[in-house]
Amino acid sequence: MALAVTAQRRVGRGLDFLARMLAYAGGVILAAVSLVTVASIIGRALLTVNERFGPIKGDFEIVEMGVAIAIFAFMPLAQLRRGHVTVDIFISRLSGRVQAFLGLVGDSLIALASGVILWRFWVGFGEKFPYGSDGLRSALGMGAPPFFPETTYELEVPIWIPYSLALVGAFFFFVVSLYTVWRSLNWTLEGQEQPI
Repeated sequence: MALAVTAQRRVGRGLDFLARMLAYAGGVILAAVSLVTVASIIGRALLTVNERFGPIKGDFEIVEMGVAIAIFAFMPLAQLRRGHVTVDIFISRLSGRVQAFLGLVGDSLIALASGVILWRFWVGFGEKFPYGSDGLRSALGMGAPPFFPETTYELEVPIWIPYSLALVGAFFFFVVSLYTVWRSLNWTLEGQEQPI
């Protein structure tokens, strides 16, 4: 009675691979941000020893951008594996069909929230991205280009670059959220959630 279970499982395997790769990339970014932070702290400590040492210029900007990108890189895998925080004390006593239905409700709400996040992220990206003709920007719903392209203060990195990298994660989070609604619907129709 489920809806295209074989296709759903095939799509799920592909999304799982892509979500893991994106999460690995987020982990690499977090490791790099950690190394920058450590190097900057060591540079500050050694500043008293020699004037050639010092903090890394724009270290806080690097941390801001890197962490934002990494967070959105982790969200698709967390949604796919149901890694978000849940309260199972009450739910674990319910029947399998009710648990599956509550999972469907939760996945539907997260899909709605991820859609709103993606929409607002796209609007924000349009406000930061300075390129493209007026016709193309209008067709894509990006609005008018900014009068002055925004950059970070110290490193002068254009804001649209980290925005676009985080937007990739937000888009994939939305796609995975739609998939989890499909998966939860099948589980509800089958009467029980399956192991992930």
